Amino acid sequence: MAIRKLLLLLKPIDPYPFLQSGGVSLIKNPQVLKYLESRCKVHRNAINVCQEILNKKPVEWKPISRNDVSNPIRDVDMVITVGGDGTLLHASHFLDDSVPVLGVNSDPTQAHEVEELSDQFDASRSTGHLCAATVENFEQVLDDILYGRVVPSKVSRISVKLNTEPLLSHALNDVLIAHPCPAAVSRFSFKIKNKDGYTSPKTVNCRSSGLRLCTAAGSTAAMLSAGGFVMPMLSRDLQFMVREPISPGSAATLMHSSFKPDQSMDVNWYSDHGTIYMDGCQVRYNVQLGDTIEISSDAPVLNVFLSQGFSQVRSRY
Repeated sequence: MAIRKLLLLLKPIDPYPFLQSGGVSLIKNPQVLKYLESRCKVHRNAINVCQEILNKKPVEWKPISRNDVSNPIRDVDMVITVGGDGTLLHASHFLDDSVPVLGVNSDPTQAHEVEELSDQFDASRSTGHLCAATVENFEQVLDDILYGRVVPSKVSRISVKLNTEPLLSHALNDVLIAHPCPAAVSRFSFKIKNKDGYTSPKTVNCRSSGLRLCTAAGSTAAMLSAGGFVMPMLSRDLQFMVREPISPGSAATLMHSSFKPDQSMDVNWYSDHGTIYMDGCQVRYNVQLGDTIEISSDAPVLNVFLSQGFSQVRSRY
């Protein structure tokens, strides 16, 4: 498919509101202030560079802030996000499998900066695990796409049904089901079932801080931080982990595993309140005592241009 119409979806130009209305900084540490000002400048420059490059190409494009996206994205051939993984995740909730997306990491972490400032604060910048481009290689990456030298990868997403009704959003990274108060106990049970109707005879009963599930793309994020394992990017399996289980006993070995695309997980919720969080705080749904939740990888895939695809192209030339 020829790509001629693009949407440039932007992280807000000044995403760090560290100045009060009178221009007085809320940040007193001069090193932190310098760092935040640098991040704004680098991000703003990345947007300008991307726009200048697009102006040279045989494409029609328009920019939009991610904060202004409220409806499904249609009538474009491709979306380019400029920010980090958070911006691409935000865009994914407005995309089906018909529009591919390319992520540009506008402000990559600088290892020397992190090391230099490690005794003062965390100087990490944008995470770009899902971003195939930076300012430095954006034009080359874009040309590879426009001239058909690379195709997007089909990345799995999570489908959730609440009381048998499908939720409109699909999670690209992960789903967390937990009590809305982080200090409260979440009570629930779950079991794995096959789509042919066979259900595991083992129901796992839990009192914990909640239940997290992730895709392959999300296995390098919160799941990995919690002790999970990294999955191959194009795997359609879903990994799950019960967070901080209380006295799990013999069920402990059943509280962290994965299940296949021909399986799903059924969850019964036994707390008065609960929330389904999709991709962090991008999207949330409320649940209550007695609700049932079904989780699977039946969602439409997201077509993402990944860096590994461009590496394969480079090896052929």
